Amino acid sequence: MTLDDLPTPCLVLDLGILKANLARMQAAVDRHPGLRLRPHMKTAKSIPVADLAAPGKGPITVSTVAEARYFAGGGFHDQIYAVGVTPAKLDAIAALNAQGADVKVITDDIDVAAAIAAHPGPLRALVEVDCGEGRGGVSPGSNLLTEIGGRLGARCAGVMTHAGHSYAERTLEGVAAVAEAEHRGAVLAAERLRAMGATVEVVSLGSSPTALYGRDMSGITDIRAGVYMFGDLFQAQIGTHGMGDIAVTVLTAVTGRKPDRNAVLVDAGAIALSKDRSTEKAPKDYGFGLMLDADGKPSFGEAIVARVHQEHGEVIGSGPLPFESLPIGALLRIAPNHTCLTVAAHDRYYVVNGGREVIATWERVNGW
Repeated sequence: MTLDDLPTPCLVLDLGILKANLARMQAAVDRHPGLRLRPHMKTAKSIPVADLAAPGKGPITVSTVAEARYFAGGGFHDQIYAVGVTPAKLDAIAALNAQGADVKVITDDIDVAAAIAAHPGPLRALVEVDCGEGRGGVSPGSNLLTEIGGRLGARCAGVMTHAGHSYAERTLEGVAAVAEAEHRGAVLAAERLRAMGATVEVVSLGSSPTALYGRDMSGITDIRAGVYMFGDLFQAQIGTHGMGDIAVTVLTAVTGRKPDRNAVLVDAGAIALSKDRSTEKAPKDYGFGLMLDADGKPSFGEAIVARVHQEHGEVIGSGPLPFESLPIGALLRIAPNHTCLTVAAHDRYYVVNGGREVIATWERVNGW
């Protein structure tokens, strides 16, 4: 089977690029003695990818109960469910743990901590710490941190934080500064919990940029990163990887030709590509994606998906498009603006290794 045999739109995953991205991140983590990589599977959502990213069924991170269940069934028992848990989900997590998993939940809420402590099933929790992102978490120096730790009691397993604000940085020095603030906050939170007698087995932090460029990881047990596996046009601009390191693209077909506006229509629209606009605030705005040829090469210059409707994408060239080589049905590939959201509507990856031959089909889990 080759790309010519695939339905469009669909996901194409280049195995060679994926492996190179995984090796780059592992080498960055290996700079720090005792630090382990806990890859975040919220983007890939696929056991075959996890087998490469966390060899030997190593520790992983998930973002939905459906992922936790799916990966536990695939032998990945050591998990952090890295979204603030609600009491209604505790039964499902405890049931997984009763079957042999070790899915740790997170919370920044005193009432949820009490629900976790009172639950009859096997549960452990991390206190979520805010080190500057301004999303979830408590301040590492706050009284609420120790109150939550105390309320969890023996079910406290440590702390976690996420430096999502590293995405706003545009220099590696800026990313390194965010990483150091993240590091200091996580260590402070861990020290304060230990001082009150709480168990702190896990001190977890991370984002792909800070994992790559953080200079000091002393006191940190594991680091979470996810988008580095596949990459995208936004991450390429903030230094996570190069433009040639985007492992996942969307295979699409030409459905219309509009020479009067130097555009082609393709059958990858808002659902297949997402409507995320991450690069809007980056140095280069790639709209809803960059059009590549069927081999994944930038043969059309900066041909950008400028508009999307539900199942239509409109690509406009920065220079004259070669309409003679773009007949209706011609295959193209779109490099994603934000890969995490682009892959979300798809149920599988068609795997290639630098060519057009499809060497495997890998399922992915969706839903919550």
